[in-house]
Amino acid sequence: MTGGVLEAVRTRRSWSKVTDEAPTHAELAEFVSAAGRVADHSALRPWRLIELRGADRERLAVAIAKAEGDKKPSSKPLRAPLLIAVVASYRKSKVPRWEQEAVASGVAHMLSLLLDDAGWGVFWRTGSATRAKAVAKAHGLTKDEELLGWLYVGGKPVRTKASRRKSVDASKHLSRMPQPKKARAHKA
Repeated sequence: MTGGVLEAVRTRRSWSKVTDEAPTHAELAEFVSAAGRVADHSALRPWRLIELRGADRERLAVAIAKAEGDKKPSSKPLRAPLLIAVVASYRKSKVPRWEQEAVASGVAHMLSLLLDDAGWGVFWRTGSATRAKAVAKAHGLTKDEELLGWLYVGGKPVRTKASRRKSVDASKHLSRMPQPKKARAHKA
């Protein structure tokens, strides 16, 4: 197998530290448009993304502190110049909630791959704050929405040594469906 997509997936990694550069809104919109092409039963598009820059990150820092019972704003949202909140926006449908959440997660993962391939550092942050009322309110979530986490995006810092994630051993995660047990011969 060859191709740009395979190579992008193989070289993807999380960047827990990023620089202060970030894609523009127009660049981000192009990536979001492409990421929205994930498999989506009934084409519900049960997701939305919220772009947080500048003061938005500071407001999130206050909301996280409130959720965690801290007096000082959290420093976490200030670790990247761009945060993208990933929201599962559930629709009334025959499609179950878990499948709709899987679509939203798929969009987030696809977006992270696209951003990484374009040269941006990305990592996905989750945690208990994603389910906190103060954080949901800060994001303007409705009763039919859940925050799945944030993609933190910035420039990739220069690395002095190569860091590569180990490949997955497919034999440990890929199997065939079990064969049925042979019927016992009936003894008369």
